[in-house]
Amino acid sequence: MIKLSQIALVMVFIGLPAMAADGVVNVPSPFSVEETADRLNNVLNNKGMTVFNRVKHSEAAGKVGIQLRDTELIIFGNPKAGSPLMKCQQSVAIDLPQKALVWADDQSKVWISYNDLSYLAKRHDLSGCEAVIAKVGKALAGITKAAVTE
Repeated sequence: MIKLSQIALVMVFIGLPAMAADGVVNVPSPFSVEETADRLNNVLNNKGMTVFNRVKHSEAAGKVGIQLRDTELIIFGNPKAGSPLMKCQQSVAIDLPQKALVWADDQSKVWISYNDLSYLAKRHDLSGCEAVIAKVGKALAGITKAAVTE
């Protein structure tokens, strides 16, 4: 049986320069926000994931006179991944479908941010789902890596 500590190690050594803080994994991108979001969208589609929506927060803010750095949210999922998590603990459904935030920081550095699966496991007490958590975490790391690799 895989333990949560083992899942955390998998996430650290997945081979992608990422930072995790407060339940969020932040992956740097060498591309613009728009190009990163387009690339992520294409990777998700190619992996058979459903992209439910792309929310361009910065555009919406501009329409009400608020200027934001480029910020776009992609909402996506796959019942093959999410349903087993919900079967373990139905409350995880509040964090599904998955979301990836593509954004530029105050130094114009672009990032993809998503929920850390270890955090979700703790938040929802996903006992007995360690293998599913590890699989989904590995998939998210691979998807983001593909989106930011030149």
